[in-house]
Formats: sequence, C-alpha cells, structure tokens
Amino acid sequence: MSELLIEDDAGVRIITLNRPDRLNALTGSIMASLADACADAARDASVGCVVVTGAGRGFCAGGDLKEGGADKAVVPPNAEAGSRTEQSFARLRGFMETSRLLHEMPKPTIAMVNGPVAGAGIGIAGACDLRFASKSATFLTAFDRIGAGGDFGSTWFWTKILGTGVARELFFLGEKLSAEEAFAKGIYTRLFEEADLRPETMQAARRLADGPRMGYRYMKANLNNAEDWAFEAALDAEALNMGLSTGATALIWREKKKREEQGGG
Repeated sequence: MSELLIEDDAGVRIITLNRPDRLNALTGSIMASLADACADAARDASVGCVVVTGAGRGFCAGGDLKEGGADKAVVPPNAEAGSRTEQSFARLRGFMETSRLLHEMPKPTIAMVNGPVAGAGIGIAGACDLRFASKSATFLTAFDRIGAGGDFGSTWFWTKILGTGVARELFFLGEKLSAEEAFAKGIYTRLFEEADLRPETMQAARRLADGPRMGYRYMKANLNNAEDWAFEAALDAEALNMGLSTGATALIWREKKKREEQGGG
C-alpha cells in the first residue's frame, strides 16, 4: 500500500497521507515522498491549487516515534556523512522542505484537516494558506510530551498566524483543543460537518484552480512579503506585482477569448 496518494481533479492536486492505522504519523519514507510530491505540485503548470489531507480519521499525528521518525537512517559518525547530529539535521531539514514549499509555492494551498493533528502535522497545516477542518479535527502541539522544541515550521507559522502570546500558550501548555476551540482561536479557517468537509474544500479548491492564477501568484507573494518586510518595501513590491499580475492576467484572458472566437474552446 502506498503511503502517499496523489490525485488530480480539475486543476487541483490532492496529496493524501495514507497511513490511516497510525493516524498518518510520519516516517522517513513518507516524509521524503511528501517533500517530493510538494515539489512536483509546485512546478507542475497544470496545478492551480494544492490540497493536503490524511486518509481515515486523522490528518497527521506528527512523527512516528515507533518507526524512528527522521533519525531511522542515521548511521555511526563517519567522514562522508558527519556526526549523528549533522546527519539528523540534514535529513530532517530536507523533509521540512514540505512546509517551505506549501508556504512559498506560487499557488494557493489548503490543509483539509479531517481529524486529529499534532506535532509535525501542525507545521504542515500551518504552512498552508487555508485550513478547512471537520468538527472532529482536534489540535495539539504535542512537542512538550516528547521534550522537543518543534519542527516543520510549526513555531514560526503559528507565531505568524496567531501572534506570539497564543503560540506560546499552545506550545508551552500543550493542551488539546477541540475543533470548535481551534476555530475560535483562528487556527482553522473554516469548520464543517464531517460529511461536508471534502465537498466544501474541493469547491473552494476548484474555484481557486480556475481563477486568475497569475493574480494568485503575486497575491501570495505580497502576503508572504508582509510577514517580514518593512512597510515601504512591501509597498514597492505591491506596486510592481500589481502591474505584473494584471498584465499577465490580461494576456491570458485575451488568449482565451481568441481561442473561443476561433472555436478552440
């Protein structure tokens, strides 16, 4: 059974973590496949929106400690691979490209949170532009339970999304939130009944995939710039990106109209 499922639907790339018996906990093999899948989605011009979700009753329970997580392939120190710490860093940082790609790829990304999410899973969810959740979608940082500092961009994303005060509350106290509590804090963008989660998410994803892709590209760039840039630099980027996006969109619409007039659809 494949640990990762890839599906295309009307310009939407759906990436599904497929270890339902382990609440889609992450092993080295699935983390490597997930990073590759996100890279493929980022560069595939046919993809206009990316949805990440989990199979079964959970989104992602974080790293699978029983399977060794990111450190399973770490070998004794040697001249080629370096120390165990160096090896562990290199492997985990490579896996964490998933979060960078979901956050930075020039197309909208949605976490379809169908159940519990914890540990590294909250980093993956936080990396996405939108988080649509079912009412069974609990939220737990969980890093305090294993004496860990956090990974997959989790501390960065949730500080940016929620503010440092709420992020510190979530990480230090480590309390599990219900879907309603997480929604009230702004963790989840929208909350749905379980039966409605996938159709509502796909409706939004198809709308995004069918929308002005160049507009979304530069819109996302502006929003990402706003996280760190000084105001004047952000204004400069907005002014430039406004011309780039509207110019590209106008060209696409002219080409589309021309094809329609020629009977090309």
